[in-house]
Amino acid sequence: MAVSMKDLDPAFQGAGQKAGLEIWRIENFKPVPVDKSLHGKFFTGDSYVILKTTASKSGALRHDIHYWLGKDTSQDEAGTAAIKTVELDAALGGRAVQYREVQGHETERFLSYFKPCIIPQEGGVASGFKCAEAEEYKIHLYVCRGKHVVHVKEVPFARSSLSHDDIFILDTQSKIFQFNGSNSSIQERAKALEVVQYIKDTYHHGKCEVAAIEDGKLMADAETGEFWGFFGGFAPLPRKTANEEDKAADVVPAKLFHVEKGKAEPAEADSLTRDLLDTNKCYILDCGAEVFLWMGRSTSLDERKIASGAADELLHSLDRTRSHVVRVIEGFETVAFRANFDSWPQTAQVAVSEDGRGKVAALLKRQGLNVKGLLKAAPVKEEPQLYIDCTGSLQVWRVNGSDKTLLPASDQSKFYSGDCYIFHYSYPGEDKDENLIGTWFGIQSVEDERASAVTLANKMIEAMKSLPAQARIYEGSEPIEFFAIFQSFIVFKGGLGDGFKKYIAEKEIPDDTYSEEGIALFRVQGSGPENMQAIQVKPVSSSLNSSYCYILHSGSTIFMWSGSLTTPEDQELAERQLDIIKPNSQCKLQKEGAESEQFWALLGGKTEYPSQKIGRDAESDPHLFACTFSNGDLKVKEIFNFTQDDLMTEDVFIMDCHCNIFVWIGKQVDAKTKTQALTIGEKFLERDFLLEKLSRETPLYVVMEGSEPSFFTRFFTWDSAKSAMHGNSFQRKLAIVKNGGTPAVDKPKRRAPVSYGGRSSVVSADKPQQRSRSMSSSPDRVRVRGRSPAFSALAANFENLNARNLSTPPPMVKKLYPKSVAPDSGITAPKASAIAALSATFEQAPREPIIPRTLKVSLGASKPVLGLDSKEIPITSRIETLTIQEDAKEGDVEDDEGLPNYPYERLITTSADPVAEIDVTKRETYLSSVEFKEKFGMTKAAFYKLPKWKQNKLKMALQLF
Repeated sequence: MAVSMKDLDPAFQGAGQKAGLEIWRIENFKPVPVDKSLHGKFFTGDSYVILKTTASKSGALRHDIHYWLGKDTSQDEAGTAAIKTVELDAALGGRAVQYREVQGHETERFLSYFKPCIIPQEGGVASGFKCAEAEEYKIHLYVCRGKHVVHVKEVPFARSSLSHDDIFILDTQSKIFQFNGSNSSIQERAKALEVVQYIKDTYHHGKCEVAAIEDGKLMADAETGEFWGFFGGFAPLPRKTANEEDKAADVVPAKLFHVEKGKAEPAEADSLTRDLLDTNKCYILDCGAEVFLWMGRSTSLDERKIASGAADELLHSLDRTRSHVVRVIEGFETVAFRANFDSWPQTAQVAVSEDGRGKVAALLKRQGLNVKGLLKAAPVKEEPQLYIDCTGSLQVWRVNGSDKTLLPASDQSKFYSGDCYIFHYSYPGEDKDENLIGTWFGIQSVEDERASAVTLANKMIEAMKSLPAQARIYEGSEPIEFFAIFQSFIVFKGGLGDGFKKYIAEKEIPDDTYSEEGIALFRVQGSGPENMQAIQVKPVSSSLNSSYCYILHSGSTIFMWSGSLTTPEDQELAERQLDIIKPNSQCKLQKEGAESEQFWALLGGKTEYPSQKIGRDAESDPHLFACTFSNGDLKVKEIFNFTQDDLMTEDVFIMDCHCNIFVWIGKQVDAKTKTQALTIGEKFLERDFLLEKLSRETPLYVVMEGSEPSFFTRFFTWDSAKSAMHGNSFQRKLAIVKNGGTPAVDKPKRRAPVSYGGRSSVVSADKPQQRSRSMSSSPDRVRVRGRSPAFSALAANFENLNARNLSTPPPMVKKLYPKSVAPDSGITAPKASAIAALSATFEQAPREPIIPRTLKVSLGASKPVLGLDSKEIPITSRIETLTIQEDAKEGDVEDDEGLPNYPYERLITTSADPVAEIDVTKRETYLSSVEFKEKFGMTKAAFYKLPKWKQNKLKMALQLF
């Protein structure tokens, strides 16, 4: 579409440059900007143009243009508003969606800009109507309709205006009454209270009384009698007769018209398909309550104006002037428009250049105007952000038939593709402990065990009074919160459960379950130590990818392959995962392009493989939907410009951000619907209401009101007190409006994680000890000498909390890669837990390669210190003894290998006078203890406790490798 300077109204220059709302009123057939202080104030005799600019996550600016027509506006002004809307769209590049809004029949999208409502005032500018003169305060009666967005209309102040079906607001000089019709819903009453609050603040300066009157309640109290007194006393309400304005538009089959010479002509077609729309024409799609005007990219500005007039004429001829008219541009069609077509190819996107905006921008720039907003904003690069505390405790079960088996701490992050798992994560929330119970389905798992996993998880949730959030996760679609909980996560091929074994036996499928002695290839991925995964893939060269590191092992032969596009951080993650998969093993490093023949032989020969990183669904702009679910049928309604107040306790809502789906369940929802929460979420994925090609395996969460996790509340400006209120939606808001306060709320409590190991109330061995997890702790963090983690834990528990400086947080034990540790079942008190943690430090245990230990004390030496019955030894003395023993141990000279010592300058790889006849792979061993500690910052004993990759990294930094 060609754009010329004459097509641009000066009032629109520079519009839409930043997110927000801009409004123009038509005065003398010209658009005049409306001051922000007057936004939301409309006059019945005027026409307006409203521009809503939204910044999307991609960085692009999206525009929605509305033209609002007051009931008393002139036909000329209405036509001017329609034409100016087309011109404004042209100035913005021809991409905006345009809506016609008729007073009293506005779209919910439009009303959402002016929450809680708009109340048009009588009057207007000279060209359409004279402004109403100011007069003394008079009584107004309004009718309110709407469950999610309120349509407010002033009606005659008379008893005959009242009905049993609606909610009415009587606004008097000293008091505002809300009359609740007996057939109105709780949600409608609650929303109407928002209008009461608006009237109180706007017209009474927040100073007047508020009363709620129930339909059918006789004059038993003073407020009810006072209300009916305004109508001359109580009398039964007449049966309501529907008038033309109250009638909803009929739902009619979609009918397509093409615009020819300013007239709408029917388009003959058996079914609606995308192929019917010609880029050189404009079309009208009549759907009854909503009428769409589709404009091809190649149509001119004049052709679009003519088509707009043709749509208005069509509605006049059908006597449907109140229908919503939505104009869409080719390539930028709305979901509601596309949903009317039997087929709409996903790839049917018009290649649109920036020419439209570029030409307009060039014209405006020559006038010296800022044109920044007319060009697409640069995409915002966001690092994945965690919205869950990672210092909690974790339990994991593997599903075996209809039962579950608790996994030991050492295996709880090792999953098999043929199995299903249940996990329970308990972590500290904002003001109480939070719980997340979820299921994980491997891609090779069987349907029976998936169903068992859901049933078992539901029983666990019911045992905790349905308070935990619930997650349903499929392998390959895990959200970042899941990986953060597990931190180091490994997926093996095959399965250990009976369901998988039975399935492969029946289907006569070879068992490919992981074996330590067999050939296995792992792809290593992740963003850091707190989010790293090793995924077993098919051991063939086509499984490689230049953007990842891989671990390949066959028996004792181990290779670590680094793709050409990997970073040192990626390679470090592979070394860490190698320490878990094959601890205490040496590997052969393989760089892409310099592989050995043995490496390719294990993979069956070299073939082509990809280099592009595996993409994951990015988070999109969130959409909130109100849901009704009946007899297996799900109906949804989108809530625009949503806030926390839109979450009504009687309803079910779905939050869709593309990569995650959240089902929110209000406290007042019936018990049957609560049990169907997962089914509702799955049905939403199946229906794909936004036509965004949602995967059926998208992570799905069920969130209960009052227990919303932070990774859900982040979509709102959240007030936890609101979700903790008692009562239904109306009772809650009435207390706020009348008293300016809130009803009683549940007092936050710290809940101890429930153990599912048995029926005993005593702490079970299956119950994990609280893990200390820190997302911010650095792998290279140096611990202060003399203060071990065990010492800090012990001291923190015995410290006098009253004497602590309140500005200083209590010491926290931080591990680099924490694991759940099952405490002794007989120890429950905090002191005993601390002592148990301390004793674990001294136990002789197998090496854990990813958690460096710097303390080695014999078990026998620790017994006197840890004896629970040794009351004669004060605890402070025991702590001091531990500290002295630790210091002495760290200070020992460790030249016990009988090797000669050489100066550091002669041992480095770049030495001018290198030492001969030494083991060049162990140069550091020839340093004296003093010089070793000076260079490495630790003793030799501490150094050799580090993982091999860490040792090599330090040696490389000191030129000893």
